Amino acid sequence: MKPPLEQQILVNIRRSGMLNSGDRVAVAVSGGADSVALLRICEALRADLGVTLLVAHFDHSLRGAESRADAAFVAELANGSGLELVSACEDVAAEADLHGWNLEDAARRMRYAFFARVIEEGRATRIAVAHTSDDQAETLLAHLIRGTGLTGLAGIYPTMGPIVRPLLTTRRSDLREYLGARGEGWREDATNRDVRCLRARIREQLLPVLERDFSPAVAGHLSNLAQFAREEEVFWTALVEDRFRAYVREAGESFAIDVFHLLAPLQLASIAAEGKVSNANSPQRALTERLVRRLYERARRDRRELSARHVAQVIRLAEESTSGRRAELPGGIVVERNFDTLVFSRPNRAGYSTSAQETTHPRNAYQYLMGLPGQGAATISVPELGRRFSLKTIDWSSNARETESAGEALDAALLRTPLILRNWRPGDSYRPRGRRQLRKLKQMFLANRVPSRERASWPVLESDGKVIWARGMPPAAEFCAGEGTRVGVVIEEDSL
Repeated sequence: MKPPLEQQILVNIRRSGMLNSGDRVAVAVSGGADSVALLRICEALRADLGVTLLVAHFDHSLRGAESRADAAFVAELANGSGLELVSACEDVAAEADLHGWNLEDAARRMRYAFFARVIEEGRATRIAVAHTSDDQAETLLAHLIRGTGLTGLAGIYPTMGPIVRPLLTTRRSDLREYLGARGEGWREDATNRDVRCLRARIREQLLPVLERDFSPAVAGHLSNLAQFAREEEVFWTALVEDRFRAYVREAGESFAIDVFHLLAPLQLASIAAEGKVSNANSPQRALTERLVRRLYERARRDRRELSARHVAQVIRLAEESTSGRRAELPGGIVVERNFDTLVFSRPNRAGYSTSAQETTHPRNAYQYLMGLPGQGAATISVPELGRRFSLKTIDWSSNARETESAGEALDAALLRTPLILRNWRPGDSYRPRGRRQLRKLKQMFLANRVPSRERASWPVLESDGKVIWARGMPPAAEFCAGEGTRVGVVIEEDSL
């Protein structure tokens, strides 16, 4: 008959599905009581779960001889149980100084990087770590003290990728009682009681007061709150991803969304009937804010430094600003309004300027000489755009005049060398088909709603120094195929 604690944890693992038969589980053992208890509990349950065990130990090199003694203690545990040991030793303090991290953050980053290597090398399929209900309570209190939104209330997740936490609903005191009943020893880390660290102050000073003077079940209540918040977060994550896939257009490292879809992502009939898409009291505001965070995360690849103030700034850009305005967010992310679209991207790429109002000459300006095709096609690749352009000749019969491309065709007899494909330059102009006057390409960009960040690298074709074509625009009237055309030329574009 298994002890009650082992039975409880077995039920929790099976209910959550965090471990499956056939998994190779690396138990992360620091030498402290919680991790030693986790190892012994996993050993007791491995036959029931159908898993294979090994031990993983990461030496942070922060406590000199004590750290080495911890590593030796863990090696002896693994050897005594006949388990494989995977270990690593790194200078966390040096890395913290190098990158400007605090020690706690550096230790966490490097420890989880070690776990990731264990998985990538095929040594294990899961990493079991010994976070407890007390750790969960400390995490929530730390988030509340520092300031957090609803996402922060989710606290520590029981499963995050290959990382699993079988003890997350178990009290630390229960684990020590379990070890005491078995006659097991463990190592104590004195730094866990160093109250200069916020987590240690919460553990040593705040939680005991809350349990003694307010509620002895406060840790359990906080753990339950985290569970409820995680359930809400699962719903929100699914909804935000659904709206992201439906509304966001990706182009390289830029991410665009229509203002209406950002402000009214659910398109509620009641909102549409009132003619309003967003305000501070809108039932859609929460989803709009989460979409802003998701777009920022996609552009930057994390959400560091993005505050509620930044999110509100982006929403004001959508609600109140005009085309050409932009907001600068942490991490070098720029949100630019292009007519009725917001574009999230990094600045200082091709086509960006230092001013939100002007388009400057791009750093990857290009210019390619094209051959005038006799028959077939002349093709040029433009790596700066990741595109391929072809001049393709067609016999200009009565049938050709009736094709969909007839309005875009040029007369081959009117083209003169050199034919040059290049990026747009300020001042470029020509008389488009159907117009009586010259038009600047800048005016045509505005009329066709070409985003300002794309204009500087926009492809243009010139013949003997005259602009005769620009992507997406009608060709120059005096070069268009007509009644007397015998051979037409069409310009085609595809990706490299």
